[in-house]
Amino acid sequence: MTQTQPALSALLARRRLGYTLEAQFYTNETIFRQDLDFIFARHWIQVGVEPDIASPGDCMIVDIGPHAIIVARDDDGGLRAFHNVCRHRGARLLHTAKTNVGNLVCPYHQWTYGLDGSLLFAAHMPEQFDATCHGLRRVHVRSLAGLLFICMAETPPDDFDAMAQTLAPYIMPHDIRGCRVAFEEDIIEHGNWKLTMENNRECYHCNAAHPELTRSIFAEGFGFAPVGAEAEAQAERFHSMVGALHRDWEQGGLPSREIEDLVDRPTGFRTERLPLEDAGESETLDTRVACRKLLGKFSEKRLGALSVWTQPNSWHHFMSDHIVSFSVFPLTPETTLLRTKWLVHADAVEGRDYQCANLTAVWRATNRQDSDLVGKAAAGIRSSGYRPGPYAPDTESLVEKFCAWYVGRLKIGLGT
Repeated sequence: MTQTQPALSALLARRRLGYTLEAQFYTNETIFRQDLDFIFARHWIQVGVEPDIASPGDCMIVDIGPHAIIVARDDDGGLRAFHNVCRHRGARLLHTAKTNVGNLVCPYHQWTYGLDGSLLFAAHMPEQFDATCHGLRRVHVRSLAGLLFICMAETPPDDFDAMAQTLAPYIMPHDIRGCRVAFEEDIIEHGNWKLTMENNRECYHCNAAHPELTRSIFAEGFGFAPVGAEAEAQAERFHSMVGALHRDWEQGGLPSREIEDLVDRPTGFRTERLPLEDAGESETLDTRVACRKLLGKFSEKRLGALSVWTQPNSWHHFMSDHIVSFSVFPLTPETTLLRTKWLVHADAVEGRDYQCANLTAVWRATNRQDSDLVGKAAAGIRSSGYRPGPYAPDTESLVEKFCAWYVGRLKIGLGT
């Protein structure tokens, strides 16, 4: 145990259930390094989608704190992941977010690796040099119905298959593998990664902050508990509608009912299909589909929106016509990368089947609004006046579950 661990253990031990975390969890460099070690280096981290690397030779790079990773499609169409570090003198192999290569060639001294990570060429090395001992360091990589996850631990958590068995039937009808990435955007949020995740795990702020998003979504579907007789009656009608639609959708072969296992698993998750407002077709400004070519084998536009969350760093919205996928990556104690991808059918043509501005309008606006809120929260937490505040028991229960998962995983990492 390092000298810093007793202090962190004490902070975790005095964490008050139902309250926000103490300021150090959002600002402290040492705790940030523990987050990288105990959370991001040891758990399954969602990093992209299979259409990011659709063809043999396709590669993408992912940076998570100090960790630099390549995710690739090998010559046989299989998934591979490696540390983006040459085994010679440590240079990064790839510097472009996405590319297609025949082999991985170090730009420094041209050591050359196959897409299976094996070292193929290393000039000027002695005769007794064993190339088989100097292949790229491998990283575990898995696909969950087209969502890509990596784990840098030597032995990853063993719950991935169970999660995939539960979530795959929900996701597969949307056919991620039959999609392409129509647009993607990175935003740097000026707050700790946990603030980004906590903001996502509630809709308490939605009506005030997200006029574009609330044209299509019902805040009640994301934990929001309205107050007052009229609002409560409306919420009751919403939940009755959800129950009826779940029965209809599931009879039609679309798994829809809520499944939640957010706290006790290494890879916590939640999923549910929820109706959309007004025209009810998609998360767009007019609530109608943004893409005329529907996903998979869908012929019905009004299929609600399937929400999928995974701990510690992702959420996704699946509709009949497009998918929006969000991944969160810590950069520093007080900066976070939010990466958003919009997917459409692989055969959809921009300008004919969809307009990119319409496809992305709702979530580009929502992301900017959320980024501003994260920055405001971070600025307040830095202040000497900050003290942990109480969560609204119903409306923010999913935020508490995220914090409970996080605290639990840190305790396991510390061995406490």
